[in-house]
Amino acid sequence: MNAFETYSASRSNFLIIISDEHRRDAMGCAGHPVVKTPNLDKLAARGTIFENAYTPSPICVPARASIACGDYVHNIGCWDSATPYCGTPRGWMHNLRDKGIEVTSIGKLHFRSTEDDNGFSREILPMHVAGGIGWPRGLLREDPPEFELAAELAANVGAGTSSYTNYDLAITEAACDWLLARGESDLPWATFVSLVSPHYPLIAPQEFYDLYDTGSVDYPVAYDHAQRPRHSELKYIARFFDYDRHFDQRKLREAKVAYYGLISFMDDCVGRILSALDRSGQADDTVVIYVSDHGDMMGDLGFWTKQVMYEASAGVPMILAGPEVPEGKRVRTATSLVELAATAVDVTGIWDEAAAELYKGRSLRSIAKEDNDLNRTVFSEYHDGGSTTGTFMVRWKSWKLVCYVGREAQLFNLAQDPHELRNLALDHANDPVVLAALREGESRLRAICDPEEVNSRCFADQERKIAQLGGVDACKNSFSFNHTPVPDEQRALEEGSAS
Repeated sequence: MNAFETYSASRSNFLIIISDEHRRDAMGCAGHPVVKTPNLDKLAARGTIFENAYTPSPICVPARASIACGDYVHNIGCWDSATPYCGTPRGWMHNLRDKGIEVTSIGKLHFRSTEDDNGFSREILPMHVAGGIGWPRGLLREDPPEFELAAELAANVGAGTSSYTNYDLAITEAACDWLLARGESDLPWATFVSLVSPHYPLIAPQEFYDLYDTGSVDYPVAYDHAQRPRHSELKYIARFFDYDRHFDQRKLREAKVAYYGLISFMDDCVGRILSALDRSGQADDTVVIYVSDHGDMMGDLGFWTKQVMYEASAGVPMILAGPEVPEGKRVRTATSLVELAATAVDVTGIWDEAAAELYKGRSLRSIAKEDNDLNRTVFSEYHDGGSTTGTFMVRWKSWKLVCYVGREAQLFNLAQDPHELRNLALDHANDPVVLAALREGESRLRAICDPEEVNSRCFADQERKIAQLGGVDACKNSFSFNHTPVPDEQRALEEGSAS
């Protein structure tokens, strides 16, 4: 029996399109009144949109490692932006490739290096962490250096092109070429197309920037200082990533217009990729999923970018379409990006008992066919720069509990308080309903992990990593950046340091 005889009768190709920093609510199909995403809207209309999808960690490197492994950050040890995925544990890509499926990546991976066996048959235009190391400064959580580049976020705002938008155009062209070439092949494939927009710098191509008006763009939620969270850990994160200090009213509105413009630009790239899939003749045999690695606060509650467990940061868009996927369906069951691994082995027809044991998630295609399960628990965690302790989130029904080891908790009822303005754990701690939710959330969290043990293990691993990189001073003096350089820029930096 050859490798291809292991496929089930329902085998399909699998096309993953992932963006970077796209918040869940910023799509037309998600009900946003301003953001224009015609191609994602069409994809949702012919498929299923998961309304309560989350990242396993609201920061790029750990989230992408979890996607690769189909497991949680605390199980795989890729805690932070200086501990990228390096091919172990083996991911779903290795599993598919072992069964004879061509597994290709095109664009951003944010792993350690192409020299590692990341499981792909080929990596096209890969972006990995800077220098194979990443961001060592984030390891210094107990005595962090000043994040002096925070001012760049507000400084680089407006219309135009950037290295990131140029990189996305190259990724889109390469993806289209790759898909069109597959039209002549009967071999099964899975392709991971990874765009970087709408990740900052907040510079959108003019035609997409012009789709929005700075005078009428929506204002950040709870931006006034009186409405911002009083939580001790969140105050610390806001001081470290002090982006907001550099925004005035004009820059704030320009930033939102640019962010929305970048989403529409990214949507246009997605449309071109899906058009190439159609022209290749393989659309009817391909399951497509669109996701992002995490969201962006965009000024809500005074926060910018990610790192926190609010919905705008931890929530992600998730749309699935193709063979055996319900059309025009909206799923309220909570889901996670860790589900992508199980989905990959299901869609490509190589599901077996070993895969069921290996991956934490379930196939999204299966979840899409079922009734809503509002009682399902979804989980996220954060252990990176700006934090003094481990952060753990569980979501079930309308409840969200955020636990900070050694700090006060947050509890939100998202049905009653969708903008997460009232921390019930602080303001209504004696309410019997709140007390019951706190106990339930604690139980669900501890069914997944022991937060104190995980936090201790993480700090020990990070101490070893600091020593491995040459100590605290070496980490403080490491190459500093606000966003990972694109491959051409990384090569130039490496050549410059070598000379």
